[in-house]
Amino acid sequence: MQAARHNISTDTPVIRQLDESAINRIAAGEVVERPASAVKELVENALDAGARRIDIAYADGGKTLIRVTDDGCGMRPADLPLALSRHATSKIDGSDLLAIHSFGFRGEALPSLGAVGRLTVTSRARGEEAAALRVAGGVPEEVRPAALGGGTVVELRDLFYATPARLKFLRSDRAEVQAIGEVVRRLAMAEPSVAFTLRDETADRTVLRLEAEQGDLFDALHRRLARIIGNDFAENALPIEAEREGLRLSGYAALPTYSRGSAVAQYLFVNGRPVTDRLLIGALRGAYADFLSRDRHPAAVLFLDCDPHRVDVNVHPAKAEVRFREPALARSLIVTALRHALAEAGHRASSTVGAETLAAFRAEEPPAEPRIYQMDLSSRPLRPSAQAVGLSYAAQSPGFAEAPAVPVSARSEVLSEAPQASHPLGAARAQVHENYIIAQTQDGIVIVDQHAAHERLVYERLKRQMAEHGIARQALLIPEVVELSPTDAGRLLDHAAELAELGLIIEPFGAGAVAVREVPALLGTAEAAPLLRDILDELADMGESLSLRGRLDAVLSRMACHGSVRSGRWMRAEEMNALLREMEATPHSGQCNHGRPTYVELKLSDIERLFGRR
Repeated sequence: MQAARHNISTDTPVIRQLDESAINRIAAGEVVERPASAVKELVENALDAGARRIDIAYADGGKTLIRVTDDGCGMRPADLPLALSRHATSKIDGSDLLAIHSFGFRGEALPSLGAVGRLTVTSRARGEEAAALRVAGGVPEEVRPAALGGGTVVELRDLFYATPARLKFLRSDRAEVQAIGEVVRRLAMAEPSVAFTLRDETADRTVLRLEAEQGDLFDALHRRLARIIGNDFAENALPIEAEREGLRLSGYAALPTYSRGSAVAQYLFVNGRPVTDRLLIGALRGAYADFLSRDRHPAAVLFLDCDPHRVDVNVHPAKAEVRFREPALARSLIVTALRHALAEAGHRASSTVGAETLAAFRAEEPPAEPRIYQMDLSSRPLRPSAQAVGLSYAAQSPGFAEAPAVPVSARSEVLSEAPQASHPLGAARAQVHENYIIAQTQDGIVIVDQHAAHERLVYERLKRQMAEHGIARQALLIPEVVELSPTDAGRLLDHAAELAELGLIIEPFGAGAVAVREVPALLGTAEAAPLLRDILDELADMGESLSLRGRLDAVLSRMACHGSVRSGRWMRAEEMNALLREMEATPHSGQCNHGRPTYVELKLSDIERLFGRR
């Protein structure tokens, strides 16, 4: 017996109009989820007001106090009541809801904050007197004079005091502080010319201080990212700048060898607005799909700018997601630009690889006092005899004939070739453990994993051959019919031309069925049904399929692995140097097919530091 649906009354339901207080609290629940949401709305308002310096302060994780001070244009006393009323804004005029050039445009932030907390807005416009307006639980007071030099100060106390149930859903103060810091850092990336200060009033300390960056946009952004994300990212990030059909992409993307274990270092912006859009995240993942394993994530800060009419920013209450009019164009621009930048990087690997290698070394700690050997103690009355000294030396350094036989896996090469400035990877000097090539550069040494490096070279060569000569197809003796829903079959057939370029030939076979007639020869005896379902999943998620391309690349990768120089093979000096020269001329040779580095570079100054020479 079917259970009763308790959300539907057996009586005729009555439609009623909610009161203003309930409407405001519902709107506040959509806009203000936590203290970080309030900080985001207030800082965005300050940026829209043209502020050049923004100071943010909070207490108890933002639950008891949030204060945002800016030096923007300010507001007149007569504008304060209007600013705290719903759907009142200066950002748009209402005639064109897509012509949005600012962060805010709905007019919901300030009234929502006033509905759930104790809000005080103090502002002064140029040539006007300063005034303040206080709202508690959605009830405004009278506008009163105030003392303020210019700009605006918004103070929010006792967040969610009017809706105490929502306080129970907040996390710990530490978690809320981290969320506030993340919001401020993202907005600071979008505006490198604006100074930011983040202060914790509970601990009486400044958490973040960012001065306004000078210079052109790229240089200012690079310095701002170095201060927020870290110097390691700035040193290993590639500048990105591309434009296609009115869409412009800029920012920085890190080398594949500078990858992360999670997607915490991915920052995406659309028209300066921080977003977490699935389309853009998928495009970023697709651009690095050929260089990183599935458990590694790229690091990037990307800005996508376009005409506001080509993107809808009103699809999410928190404005965290957007919808593009031409999603395929946006995705293609990101993938193409990033892959081009990675190809331009050539054999370059991240500088953190060498730093991690140096950190693995454990140099002997020097003694607290200089060692004094017994032979140097002239004050001792007794000195060892010459015979005793000779026997001691003989015991410490036996002759080659007397030395114990141990397996040695190292060969040195006496080469006439000297490392040149035109050879970034230097000249081969030795091979150790039949797998690692030691090369000397102008200012250090390079250690190369010969198998990983050659595997990447062979892989890139196979990809070039496939791109030049096409993908060989294998006709099935009996076409395989895959049963699908009519919607899935239609979506798949819409992309039949793109799949044919990858070697997969499909045809309609009645309602809700697809016949697979040819498959890529590289896949061998691949089952068609799982392959088509994987393609459908990606088409539904991102509008473009990478499954087939990924499988083909995986086959090429396996072929490259089997066709590359194996570990344990002795290489002549000419072979080692030829490998180094090919690495320098081949893009992406700094990492293997799984995203691991193919070489490690150690500077001579770092090596000397290990031995206490510096």
